[in-house]
Amino acid sequence: MKYFGTDGFRGEANVTLTVEHAYKVGRFLGHYYQKENHHVRVVIGKDTRLSGYMFETALASGLNASGADVYELHVTTTPSVSYLVRKEAFDCGIMISASHNPYFDNGIKVINGQGFKLEPEIEEQIEKYIDGEIGELPFAKREKIGRCFDYSKGRDEYIEYLKGLVKKPFDGKTVALDLANGSAFTMAKEIFESLGAQVIVRHASPNGTNINRECGSTHIESLQSLVYDTGADVGFAYDGDADRCLAVDDDGKVIDGDHIMYLCGKYLKEQGKLKDDTVVTTVMSNIGLYKAFDELGIRYEKTAVGDKYVCENIMEHDYSLGGENSGHIIFHEHAVTGDGILTSLMIMEVWLSGGKPLSILTKDLVIYPQLLVNVKVKDKIAARADEDVQRAAAEVEETLGDSGRLLLRESGTEPLVRVMVEASTDELCREQVDHIVQVLKDKGHVLE
Repeated sequence: MKYFGTDGFRGEANVTLTVEHAYKVGRFLGHYYQKENHHVRVVIGKDTRLSGYMFETALASGLNASGADVYELHVTTTPSVSYLVRKEAFDCGIMISASHNPYFDNGIKVINGQGFKLEPEIEEQIEKYIDGEIGELPFAKREKIGRCFDYSKGRDEYIEYLKGLVKKPFDGKTVALDLANGSAFTMAKEIFESLGAQVIVRHASPNGTNINRECGSTHIESLQSLVYDTGADVGFAYDGDADRCLAVDDDGKVIDGDHIMYLCGKYLKEQGKLKDDTVVTTVMSNIGLYKAFDELGIRYEKTAVGDKYVCENIMEHDYSLGGENSGHIIFHEHAVTGDGILTSLMIMEVWLSGGKPLSILTKDLVIYPQLLVNVKVKDKIAARADEDVQRAAAEVEETLGDSGRLLLRESGTEPLVRVMVEASTDELCREQVDHIVQVLKDKGHVLE
C-alpha cells in the first residue's frame, strides 16, 4: 500500500504525514462507520510527540465533520486504546504514535471495534480517498455534526484494569523504570507504586522532542546502568507508545522478548494455562529459545516479522501467548495487542511465584550469538532467488547443522536482502554471513 504499512500510516510529521492526511483519515472513518440511527463514536489517544497535538486536532476535525463524536484520551498508551475500544464498544480507536521512532516521525494507528489493527481492505479505501480516487464525502449538517469530549477517565479505567490482574503485591521490591519520555511516563509509576513497590524512574520528563532519545526499550543500556547504580531488584523499559517492554534482571542482564516468552510460556504451562502447550514467535526469535522450548515440551509457531502476524496466529488458534524478541508480547487472556506495562506485570507474577531471582529463572535459556547484515541490492526478489545464492545458503545450513540457523529474506519495505546467522560463536556467524554476502556481490546484485 502507498501510505499504510504493518503498523499504520507512519512518516515524518508535515513531510510525508501531514495534517491534510490526518483530516482525510478522520473524514473517511467518520463516514465509513455511519449506519442508520447510529452515531459514530471514536476514541483517540496520543504519545508525547510535539506533532501529536496537531494530528489529534486534524483527526478530530475530520471525524466531527463527518458526524462522529470524538473521545480524547490525550497522552496514553496504544494498548489502552485497544482495551477501551472493546470495553466501551467504540466504533474504532486511533493512536497517534510512531512507536520507537524519533520524535519528528509520527503515525496514525487505527484500531477496529475488536481492538485489532484496522483491516487492510479499509486501509486501501482510505488511501483511495486521500488520493482523490473516491468522490468527496458528504459533510454532517446541523445537529448531525460531531463533538469532542474529554475522556481522561478512560485512562483511569485502564489503570484499574491492569492493577486488578495482579495476584501478589510488590511490597519490599525495588523496581527501576525507563519510561522513554513517552506514553507510560506517569501511568507505569502510578501502577507499580500502588501495588507496593519502591519505584525508581528515569526518562519521565517528556518535552515533545525527547521521546525515545537514548532511552527506552531501544536503548536498554540506560536501564542497565540504572539497575546497576541503584541495586534495584528488576528493571523495565518501554518504547514511545508502551506496547513493548524489555527488562533487566538482578545481574544487570537484558531480558528480551525471547526471555519473556520463555519465562511466561514455562509458567503458563505449569499453571495449565498454555493453550495446546504452544507459543507463537516470529522467524526472528533465537534458536536458543526453540531448543529451550523443546526441553520443556512446548510447541511453537513461527510467523513473519511483525506483531500483527503474531496476533493473527494467536487469534486464529486461540493460543495463550506470543510475541517478538523486540518486546511485543501478547497475553491473550488479558489483551489482543502487545502491552508493555501488562508484560512487566506478568514478569513480576512469574518472578514472585518462582521465589527466585530472574537471573536464576532464565539460566536454562542459552541465547546463541547472532549476526544480521542488511545488503542493499538492485532487485531483492532476483537476488534472493539467484541459484548461486540459494546454493550458498544451503552450504551455510549444512555447516551449521542443528547448532545454528540461517535466515535469508527480503525486506518488506526497502531494497534490502537480510542475511542473519545464529551459531555457536560470533566468529562462525561472521564467516557464514560473509560467505553469502560475497556471493551476492560476485553475482552483481549489490548496490555499491
